[in-house]
Amino acid sequence: MRRGRYGFDAPMALLGLVAGAVVVLVLSATSFMQDVPAAGVAFLLGGVYTSASAASYLYTTRRGKFAVWAEELDRLKGDERLLDLGCGRGAVLLLAAERLPEGRAAGVDLWRSRDQSGNDESVTRANAEAEGVTVDLVTGDMRELAFEDASFDVVVSSLAVHNIPDAGGRARAVREAHRVLRPGGLLLLADFQHTSAYEETLRELGVVEIRRRDLGWRFWYGGPWFRTWMLEARKPVPTG
Repeated sequence: MRRGRYGFDAPMALLGLVAGAVVVLVLSATSFMQDVPAAGVAFLLGGVYTSASAASYLYTTRRGKFAVWAEELDRLKGDERLLDLGCGRGAVLLLAAERLPEGRAAGVDLWRSRDQSGNDESVTRANAEAEGVTVDLVTGDMRELAFEDASFDVVVSSLAVHNIPDAGGRARAVREAHRVLRPGGLLLLADFQHTSAYEETLRELGVVEIRRRDLGWRFWYGGPWFRTWMLEARKPVPTG
């Protein structure tokens, strides 16, 4: 169990699912009361379906993503310098910090609440205190990172890059992640959109050790149609 307060990812989307389930179930009950059983059954099936989607979304944002990322981060040796792009309230950042007794974790974000409820730097600092870890927080844009080249051993990001509205901006963010990563460093980029484009950008930069994989049902935002993919890559080490 996490001790911090991590809010809800894209809260309006979750609210929409819950509201939709309520409306359809009310329509089902009304249809049965008005002796229109065919409509009642159809609305009931729709209500169950939408309720299941809402339950999947709620599970992922409150439990599933933590379990998946904990497994991903267990590969850390403990002495790395790690950067979380779009760290939000610290769900991934603080899991990483717990695994870095001799390292250091930093997070960068623009702190927009439309992407995550209650997203604010002060909340992330409070969560770090609650989890008993120390992290560095930077207010900034992942398209223009204020770090030197090859500053980090690991760069991670969870459902953040897709929030950049244009393809060119998303490509810039991926290039920046590559720039600040040291040769041989690890990139773990989870998203439910555009991961094939992120992979293409990395290959244009000369990265060949890339794997894109489905993170499974624990990272569904409503169902398999909103599954999350992990892009895992290693920055090449220069030869010669």
